[in-house]
Order: sequence, then structure tokens, then C-alpha cells
Amino acid sequence: MIKEFKAFVLRGNVVDLAVAVVIGAAFGAVVTAFVNYLLTPLIAIPGKYSFMNLTFTIRHSVFSYGRFLDALISFVLIAAAVFFFVIKPINALAARRRKGEEAEEGTRDCPECLSEIPALARRCAYCTTEVQPAA
Repeated sequence: MIKEFKAFVLRGNVVDLAVAVVIGAAFGAVVTAFVNYLLTPLIAIPGKYSFMNLTFTIRHSVFSYGRFLDALISFVLIAAAVFFFVIKPINALAARRRKGEEAEEGTRDCPECLSEIPALARRCAYCTTEVQPAA
């Protein structure tokens, strides 16, 4: 049983997943720190920094809508930070790499979605459009 467990743990995809989780947690901490310490204080420039104390009460039930606003603003700032500082640069690098690359031998572009498909394909794997096989 120990040998099977060792084989399971040392399998490539398990180790890759473990590394991805650790790197993801570290990256999450960096992005959260960036948002909390650099972007969120920008909100304080025109007005309040924290909405945490904003509440209203109905029949002795306290609704802390300020905490929701803080969480919503943090989410939007984190999403914007990831988009502008991770996704956009990676997309730009990928576009640069693709520039000048020609299609592989034996492939062609789908006439409908312009995805690269095998030359002998009868249906596009991406948009499922029927295509005529290349001669």
C-alpha cells in the first residue's frame, strides 16, 4: 500500500498540481497585497477609505452593507489588477510569438471561425461547422 501511495504522490500530474497550488497561493498573496496597499488607498483620495461601518437596521437586524461594498471594491480592483498586469502582458507576448508563425503543414483555417484545423477534416473541432476536406 505504501508503494502505491508513493507512486500516486510522485505521479507527474499530482506534483504539477501541488506546485500550481503553492504558486497560486503565493501569487494570490502578491495580488492581494498590491490591491490592499497600493490600489485601495486610491479610493481614499476623493473620500472615505473604508465603508466597513456603514450599516442599517430593520427590526433589530443589522445589515452591514459597507462590508459588502468593501468586498465588491476589492474584487473589482483585484480583477482589474490581474487583467492589466497579467492577462494583457501575456496576451501581448503570445501575439508577438504568433506573428510570423505559419500554419503547420497539413492544416488549414476553418472558413467560419478561422481556427486551424487538419487539412482532411470534415468538421471544425472548434465551431463544428461542416467543411469540405482539402484535396
